[in-house]
Amino acid sequence: MVKKDNVVIIGAGLCGSLLALRLAQRGYKVRVFESRPDLRKVDISAGRSINLSLSDRGFKALRLAGIAEKARKICIPMFGRLMHDTSGNTFASNYSGRDGEFINSISRGDLNGILLTEAEKHQNVTIHFNKKCTSIDIENTIAHFSDYETEETFSVDADVIFGADGAGSILRKNYYLEKKFLFSHSQEFLTHGYKELEIPADENGKHRISKDHLHIWPRGDYMLIALPNMDGSFTVTLFLSHEEGTYNFKDLSSEEKIKSFFQEQFPDALALIPNIAEEFANNPTGPLGTVRCSPWFYKGNTLLMGDAAHAIVPFYGQGMNASFEDVYVLDSILNEFEGDWSAVFKAYQERRKKDADAIGRLAVENYYEMRDHVANPIFKEKRKIEMAFEKTFPEIYFSKYSLVTFNEDIGYNDARNKGNAQDKALLNMIVEHQLDTHKEWSRKELKEMLKRVQEETNEILEEDKIAGLQE
Repeated sequence: MVKKDNVVIIGAGLCGSLLALRLAQRGYKVRVFESRPDLRKVDISAGRSINLSLSDRGFKALRLAGIAEKARKICIPMFGRLMHDTSGNTFASNYSGRDGEFINSISRGDLNGILLTEAEKHQNVTIHFNKKCTSIDIENTIAHFSDYETEETFSVDADVIFGADGAGSILRKNYYLEKKFLFSHSQEFLTHGYKELEIPADENGKHRISKDHLHIWPRGDYMLIALPNMDGSFTVTLFLSHEEGTYNFKDLSSEEKIKSFFQEQFPDALALIPNIAEEFANNPTGPLGTVRCSPWFYKGNTLLMGDAAHAIVPFYGQGMNASFEDVYVLDSILNEFEGDWSAVFKAYQERRKKDADAIGRLAVENYYEMRDHVANPIFKEKRKIEMAFEKTFPEIYFSKYSLVTFNEDIGYNDARNKGNAQDKALLNMIVEHQLDTHKEWSRKELKEMLKRVQEETNEILEEDKIAGLQE
């Protein structure tokens, strides 16, 4: 049965297309408007991450929509990080001590295409491409558009408008331009940007380095990462300061400087990227920023979702997963308050805002871990203990990474608070030589160590709560 509500979604990216699919499954009439061409027909990947990390939270939402298995068919499992030093040596660090826990490299375009195709199977869904939203009357729920192909302008009247139009959201822009209510908004950019390169497949179409890992070249102030693609290639991303430091994007202005930088800092990667100077010159340098705003909704008329509400930097691999989880949370609230959009939107923000803020902070924190701490001896000692705990007591201990990535029923905020307390407890005990990390432990020894870590963690959590340090 098709519901009377006329729903408009601005943006047919990952969040918008999954939202359209799920609302259609619930019986809503849904119209989606996307400024770009149909990515199933035109390559529009330039400047955007080609592949992303899909993990448990994302799969939870895909299962809800009935398409998890279709997504899984285009996934490449990555079981851990493989670190590369300047001499070409590598060392692996699994994501978890438990068996069967991994993240997945997945093509942004291919997954988005699946979502669009599944949404269009529903007669109550229409998707319009090349239609740029120019403004939104949030009081009267009227969206104004410009057609890129005909250059005509038109307006669409809706009962409800969802802004799933990314970090540059036009709906969010109208929230503060129209000044209908008190609206807080911030965009915090890192001093670093990113540029994508490619390691092509070998002559047999196979991966040249391990496809079972996310590859990291940590160098303190900057880093390189690589994720595998289905065609045997790797998408390589350089994270580097725009203008500061010994090396920065501004100064890498010639083929000689680019190759010299890579030869000195990433020699094994340079050997795998044959067209580095050409790619470096032609591929854009993207910004890295976090968006926070409040409130996400206006009355029962409009709601921001995904990156439009809480864009984050990519260093926890949770941007897409968080957006998909948005859809899951909204769906659960519709089960309670369906028929009253004001109640739905209010409950949604109350339940989701704290977690969205937490993953934004986690993503920035993980940047410093990935580019620097993963190669730190103390960090390696901490990971050795965590892996032993997870392997020996898989139902009891979860590292911060596991809490965030593999525990879909724990909110990001709770995962961050507990994970940070555990990290602090472990690092304090290692530095104070309370834990001997230079041996193999018996189960009995690990059990005693775990007890001490849990006690220290609980004390830190209580102290942080009293001090108001928990979000």
